Amino acid sequence: MEFITNNLAQTLMILGVLALIIEVAVLGMSTFILLFLGISLFATGLMMNFALLEDSLTTALWSNTLITAACAVLLWKPLKRMQDNVDNKEVTSDFAELDFVLTSDVDELGVSTYSYSGVSWKLKSQQPLSAGTHVKVVKKEVGVMWVAAI
Repeated sequence: MEFITNNLAQTLMILGVLALIIEVAVLGMSTFILLFLGISLFATGLMMNFALLEDSLTTALWSNTLITAACAVLLWKPLKRMQDNVDNKEVTSDFAELDFVLTSDVDELGVSTYSYSGVSWKLKSQQPLSAGTHVKVVKKEVGVMWVAAI
């Protein structure tokens, strides 16, 4: 404990960086609590290192409390808005351009299947297609390929 109190500024900065790493790398910015705490710990340690704050546990506690609260008040809405901004663009992949000839009838029920890359995919279509029709994949979902006639 004496080592920590003798090197309080450096300890706080290390803990702040660890909190930021955990928030960003492990949690993927899903919670902002560790982000605010990490910023607060690092800032407090930096201010103690430059003698702007007294080098004591009580000062560290109060400083972290106030800086964490200030970060939460100032950054919560912008970060939440950034997190809610989702791109709904469809992802293109290697089998989005896939075309083949149907071996069985296809409709919206997804009864027929097609084996591609070792996986048996259910085939669905907006309009009924008969066997022997040349089709291409127009949309994909988990385990389902939506096809349309070419």
